[in-house]
Formats: sequence, structure tokens, C-alpha cells
Amino acid sequence: MENRALNYLSLARKAGKAELGEEPVGAAARAGKAYLIVVAQDASDHTWRRAKSFAAGTEQQVLRLKETKDELGLAIGRQSLAIAAVTDAALALAMVKVMEPSEAAAQVIPVLEAKSARIAKRAQEAKAHQRNVRKGKK
Repeated sequence: MENRALNYLSLARKAGKAELGEEPVGAAARAGKAYLIVVAQDASDHTWRRAKSFAAGTEQQVLRLKETKDELGLAIGRQSLAIAAVTDAALALAMVKVMEPSEAAAQVIPVLEAKSARIAKRAQEAKAHQRNVRKGKK
């Protein structure tokens, strides 16, 4: 059976909207660019604690997946992968929505929906501003 959540992670990697591995994920989290941090089921407790510490005090979300490191790696074209971050709010939201329902995912969805809506509104306002600048409106 194919896992649609891993397909979204693969899509994010191909679009350049994913950070893979502990150091890049930490850098993205510190910069505030990670919307969702995912950790493989069989990743060490140290990796899980690091992921939670990356997101501590921020609105960045952390989820532990059911998939193993090997399955995660296979989805993105690596040998194995323990931790990844999605740096696009819409992709992160889509990924969480197709995951099997769980308490953790249910808590993450409203936060990501709010962020996606806020980003879409800002993009719409920027587009309207550019249109007004071209037409000479203040």
C-alpha cells in the first residue's frame, strides 16, 4: 500500500521545500522556516528529544510517524532518514491531512490551517498591492 504522506514529503523534497537530516532540520527550525518536523518511528529517543527542542517555544509542529527510517529514506531517495522538516505550510498541512488519524495529528491540523490561511491572505494582499501600484492607486 502506498503512503500518501510520504508522497507529500517526496514532493516537498523535489520542490526544495524540505530539509533532511538533523543539522539541516535544526538550522531551518532555528530560522523559523520549518512548519512541520517529522521523525521516523524507529529513530532514537535522542533524535525525538532534539526535534522537540528545535520546536520548543515556537509554533513549529513535531510529529512522530509510523514509518521506519528505511521507509522514510526510500520515499525521498536515500538509504535511510530519521528526521525531516517541511518548510512550506500548505505542503505540511496536506501531508498531515492524509496521515492516519491520531491525537497528535488532530492537534497539528488547526495550527497549520491557520498558518496556511495567513500566508495565503498575505500573498493576496501583496498581489493587490502590486496591482494598485501599477494603476497608481494609493
